[in-house]
Amino acid sequence: PGELPGGRTVGRHAAPFSGRAAAAFGAARAALGLPYAWGHAGPTAFDCSGLTQWAYAHAGVAIPRTSQAQAHAGQPVALSQARPGDLVVYRSDASHVAMYAGNGQVIHAPYPGARVRYDPVDMLPISSITRVSPSRP
Repeated sequence: PGELPGGRTVGRHAAPFSGRAAAAFGAARAALGLPYAWGHAGPTAFDCSGLTQWAYAHAGVAIPRTSQAQAHAGQPVALSQARPGDLVVYRSDASHVAMYAGNGQVIHAPYPGARVRYDPVDMLPISSITRVSPSRP
């Protein structure tokens, strides 16, 4: 498990998550501190959907490029069932996406001038949570 500010840990959860979701989560965690850059999908800068696409690519899973398309890249789950690696899509227009980190936190590339970081899962209105299928090519 990773460590959050305040010494809380990430990755402890009730239900196990797939090896690919764990690998994607590890890749997103490795990007912590890198800058936001619109239209970028790594490896040195990211926008929100670029970060999640890049992280899943590191796990061998292809997901779409945009947050709107990523909202449909797997099975919907309730927030109470979210596991690290799940995609949290925000706002009614699905204009932002983050990766669930556990313990009510997400990892995301928030906006220009910011860096990839942890934030509370409820920082914006949630429109959907998607569990990416580990069997996707």
